[in-house]
Amino acid sequence: MNFFSNYISIGVDVAADFSWFCILTPDGKEFRKPFKVEHDNADSLRNAVLTIKKAEEQYSMKSRTFLESTGIYHFPLFCHLKELGFEVFVINPLITNSNKNVGIRKVKNDKYDAKRIASLGYSPDLKVSVMPAELIMNLRCLCREYYSLVDHRSAYVNKLKAQLRIVFPGFCKVFSDITGATSIAVLKNFSTPEDILNAQPNEIIDLIALSSRKGMKYSKDKYDKLIVAAKNSLNFRYNLSTVYDVVDMHIHFVEEFDNKIDLILAKIKAFVDKNKSESFVQQIEYLDSINGVGFLSAVTLMCEIGDFAAFSKPKQLFAYFGVDPSVSESGKFKGTENKMSKRGTRIGRRVLYSIALASIRVKKNGVAINPVLHEYYQKKKESKPKKVALGAVMHKVSNVIFAVLRDSKPYELKTPEEHRKQYLSTEKVA
Repeated sequence: MNFFSNYISIGVDVAADFSWFCILTPDGKEFRKPFKVEHDNADSLRNAVLTIKKAEEQYSMKSRTFLESTGIYHFPLFCHLKELGFEVFVINPLITNSNKNVGIRKVKNDKYDAKRIASLGYSPDLKVSVMPAELIMNLRCLCREYYSLVDHRSAYVNKLKAQLRIVFPGFCKVFSDITGATSIAVLKNFSTPEDILNAQPNEIIDLIALSSRKGMKYSKDKYDKLIVAAKNSLNFRYNLSTVYDVVDMHIHFVEEFDNKIDLILAKIKAFVDKNKSESFVQQIEYLDSINGVGFLSAVTLMCEIGDFAAFSKPKQLFAYFGVDPSVSESGKFKGTENKMSKRGTRIGRRVLYSIALASIRVKKNGVAINPVLHEYYQKKKESKPKKVALGAVMHKVSNVIFAVLRDSKPYELKTPEEHRKQYLSTEKVA
């Protein structure tokens, strides 16, 4: 007897505006032909619910509905069925894709996909995803939009640099941050090399001093470099008047992105502060205590992890981030050049990478942000390429995250020797 044989399995292939439902009886037969349900049609949704209830009454069994995760489109349908009292589960697309070619014929359509998902519902080893709580979903939405805006901003920063290299080649070398307050102030008031050369020195120097807040010495130094760059640009550039208009537009877009990014960060902070009593927010604070992890990184990681109770081993969390090594073996062959699987949460992996980078950095006073991981990285570099060594640091960071969340207490920096002593003392007591 199958694991789910005491349930009616319903497979749903979700699209943006409609879904295909397939109801399978416990013996694996179709209760009726797969049918289409329009999301914006109340009658269509009502008929689908009535059909499911009819199947439950006929077989005197409860149903289980399985939806393939589609990013965002499955959320409304999931919540709708959940509110009506049905048991609903979400399946990872990797699982459904691995079962799409079980037949000899090559068939791919929505009806077939719905039936295939319903059949998976009777699989004894089927793993389903846990739907996060509303607080997690709200914060996840804000965090993912933040990274989307940051990526779009970066694209326009690169476009701005490209346009400046056409009409003002040396400008990008004068300022380390092309979209910093000083650089933007200069571009807005003196957009062409001619404007800079024709302006009074004090005008530009005072503007740099006001926007940078670094004093007159710094401002004069920047002014001298700016004059040299402007003179050189007159000899080597392609002076198109429309490029200056494009530069102005790109500056405007970057400033708009900055405003929206600041707004989202404020909303994330307000949301966390509003829910201080929640255990999920407490877990964010635990992660925030780790050296190299900032507030936003902590929030993002917890939003991507969701319910930590789903992870019982550090390796499961490591694989969830998609930084576990891929395996390539067949017969006597064993692959040795295996890369990261990159099959987990993309944003979680991105944050984990940034934390690893921060953990191996050294402050201006020469002290490492995380001395333990910094030393570990230096030793790894002696025998491994830098990227491989950084991947090993990511593994360590993932283990630290798991330990902090498992123990439900703030991070405490300890050397490997201290960990060893603590472990031995615990063994003796036991």
